[in-house]
Amino acid sequence: MALHISAASMILLAITASASSASINQEDYPADEGEQASSNDNLIFDDYRGKGCVDDSGFVYKLGERFFPGHSNCPCICTVDGPVCDQPECPKIHPKCTKVEHNGCCPECKEVKNFCEYHGKNYKILEEFKPSPCEWCRCEPSNEVHCVVADCAVPECVNPVYEPEQCCPVCKNDWTVNGVMALVNKAKDGTVDEERNGFGPGRHL
Repeated sequence: MALHISAASMILLAITASASSASINQEDYPADEGEQASSNDNLIFDDYRGKGCVDDSGFVYKLGERFFPGHSNCPCICTVDGPVCDQPECPKIHPKCTKVEHNGCCPECKEVKNFCEYHGKNYKILEEFKPSPCEWCRCEPSNEVHCVVADCAVPECVNPVYEPEQCCPVCKNDWTVNGVMALVNKAKDGTVDEERNGFGPGRHL
């Protein structure tokens, strides 16, 4: 009978020690870090719900604010119910399109031009043209027009004349600037009218 009591006592002691050890282990070792992070994430999400929106990088947007989530080019608006994003029906890109741009919400086909547009007119690549008498332009391979404006020399007369289809002014029969202010007369006999300049009567050249 004594042996049976001793065995029962030993079993009770083992159960008590095991329960105490489990209690100590739970107190000494905190919960798993992943579980704590998940709990914290839920708390943070609950704090901003109905007050703002959080994107993939953790940036917070105010209600009514427009933003682009992640790498998307389609805008979203932060609402009380969360982000509301545009999802338009984008047109299909032609299979022969050689250049596709993704700058907007929908991809766009940008064909490579082989001409330049200048003042409403189209010019071929490397084509040279004159939009005005004083301009020389060329259509560059970059589809841009490069122009050079003529640099006219200073005219050697007092009243230069601009002729049609000429860039720089020209000197007609007018006042000369060779140190003597002489007016050349358009007389058929080839005389210079010097009386008008105080040099006396006209003489033949």
